[in-house]
Amino acid sequence: MNTPTMLSLEAMPPDVRRALACRIDRATFSRIAGITPDPWQARLLRSNHPRILVNCSRQSGKSTTMGTLALHQALYEPGSLTLIVSPTQRQSGELFRKMLDVYRRLGKSITVNAESDTALTLELANRSRIVALPGKEGTIRSYSAVSLLLLDEAAKIANELYLSVRPMLAVSQGRMIAASTPFGKRGWWYEAWRGAHDGTQDWDYYFVTANECPRITAEFLADEKRDIGDWWFAQEYEGAFLDAESSAFRDADIQAALSDEVELWDV
Repeated sequence: MNTPTMLSLEAMPPDVRRALACRIDRATFSRIAGITPDPWQARLLRSNHPRILVNCSRQSGKSTTMGTLALHQALYEPGSLTLIVSPTQRQSGELFRKMLDVYRRLGKSITVNAESDTALTLELANRSRIVALPGKEGTIRSYSAVSLLLLDEAAKIANELYLSVRPMLAVSQGRMIAASTPFGKRGWWYEAWRGAHDGTQDWDYYFVTANECPRITAEFLADEKRDIGDWWFAQEYEGAFLDAESSAFRDADIQAALSDEVELWDV
């Protein structure tokens, strides 16, 4: 009686090896699509953490990475729903187009449907959908059982919208990835970033400055710092959470003045 043996990876036909590698490793999937990820992008692509924050410089490649994640989810999780949410339809559409670019690189034919004037949808034969939406609570509440929720330009997504999309992951046990350049010391994204660092919130987090992006030259950054000034440069390229230039008080001073040890008066 012959004992069945598992076919070794080396013995598999090349096209089978390629398909298997794409399925099990999102970084390999990206490379096969012709997009070589930077080290931080490869780490993010391979992460399976349910909640991820990405604080990244402008033009660091976050939209391409998130588009790759969206497409991989749709291709290899039949019947899944991926939502792309940004403050505006234009921003959601840009990330959607990044995803379509990855799809084209794989040699796929594309049919994009418009569910409404405010939604772009890619629906695959395996019943998976990727839907790009603007950051308007009224256009989003109808969705449920979301497998992957991508929040782009997250620092500018309103607190109310963020709180309204979280329940979409409750039944599906889906993942949420929020990526942005900072936009001051305010809002849920700043609080989540602080919570991830002090351990009060459970997030996997990534911090990517312009110096870590090989496509941005030192000469360009030097020109930017000279032209736009230290404040804007620190926020846009160094991932700094800064007080508004017009603030009368620094956030650090306000926090230092607060205390949980307050004597309650019975009046």
